[in-house]
Amino acid sequence: MHFGHDTVLCYRYTHVLSCKGSRILNMNLVKLLGDGQRYMKTWPMVRQLGFYFPEYRVVKATQLAIIAMPILALVVAASQLYVLGWDYLPQALTMLLFFISLPLQGLLWLGWRARHPLPLSLFDWSNQLSSTLTEMGIYCQPLGSTACYSDMAAILKLAFERLDQSYWDEL
Repeated sequence: MHFGHDTVLCYRYTHVLSCKGSRILNMNLVKLLGDGQRYMKTWPMVRQLGFYFPEYRVVKATQLAIIAMPILALVVAASQLYVLGWDYLPQALTMLLFFISLPLQGLLWLGWRARHPLPLSLFDWSNQLSSTLTEMGIYCQPLGSTACYSDMAAILKLAFERLDQSYWDEL
């Protein structure tokens, strides 16, 4: 079977694109995990926000998963190998990878949420909070037209650090 010159070039071109595409996907995935880690550190861990935003629960679960899941993964894999033997190594590795992936899923969701644009109602509320902080003499930059949840998290963190409890009780 003979392949023409065009077929070989087409194969090389698509192979290069798929390699570049996977590298770009890996870079975006790593960046998304980093954004999730930063968002987790920025989000104010105040129980009152748990009524309005899922971030409080996701951050708590992800923090717990980062600590507990690697240990649990090793225990599950080791116990499976001990009880069932080395014939079950593929299943043990699958379980290990599943438990290791749980904190990564939390970080991916947080990274996605950090980049997600704010709805108009939260945009207005965050700008009101920003202006309240500015009136008190605390420098707080108002949100721009491309505001996202990470921008709101920074304002909320600053507000919870600087505003007194009476302001939050009114909400």
